[in-house]
Amino acid sequence: MNFKNAHLLRWILVETSHPGNVGSAARALKTMGFDDLRLINPKMAGIAQEAEAIALASGAGDVLAQSQESDSLESVVQGCSLVLGLTSRDREFGPPALSWVDARTLISQSLAADQKVALVFGPERTGLDNQDLALCTHRVWLDANPQYPSLNLAQALMVCAFTLRETLNSDPEETIGLPTKDPIDYADPASIAAMLDHWRDGLEAIGYLDPANPKKLMARLQALFARSRLQKEEIDLLRGIAKQMLLRK
Repeated sequence: MNFKNAHLLRWILVETSHPGNVGSAARALKTMGFDDLRLINPKMAGIAQEAEAIALASGAGDVLAQSQESDSLESVVQGCSLVLGLTSRDREFGPPALSWVDARTLISQSLAADQKVALVFGPERTGLDNQDLALCTHRVWLDANPQYPSLNLAQALMVCAFTLRETLNSDPEETIGLPTKDPIDYADPASIAAMLDHWRDGLEAIGYLDPANPKKLMARLQALFARSRLQKEEIDLLRGIAKQMLLRK
């Protein structure tokens, strides 16, 4: 591969059902010069070692062999300053939406700043659920037929890998918006989720949040903070506020 920092990019498949999709994903990644495949709660343990996965990987067995299986999306996106959830379905609450064209520029910026990036793809039948999407900094959609925007999982990953390779291989002088100053130290989604748990406890402590009737308060706060792209020092500030709320309990 001849583009910088591709090793900082994680390709994450959540609750994948079909071994063939895992094998096809590995093949797509290797063909386009990527290799960091993560599997979250696949429907069968050791899915990357299934015969169908190995057959459809077709020479990308090394990507399958080094793929990592985990039971927690939160742990896998830890340390990633940019986490993009690929789904065409809009949500009432959740991270801000971004086209794939704009997302590729953000990825370029983050990788150029030596920051880790994750691309998250949901299960074949249902796509990403709200809980998983809440761990993403953005919801990203591909420009497809609005009457039929559905793509096979491996197809969607291939489209992203191919077009992202084009972006990362472009002439640096033609790349829009690459950082020209010190990069911003963004908080990762796992840190934001932990801070929100702290705030939930604090808001309950001061009587602002009724745990028996929470309504949509935490979902609204989650969406608000997602739009803000919090920095690490801002997480410390917000945790300090939560700590003071808990001291009033």
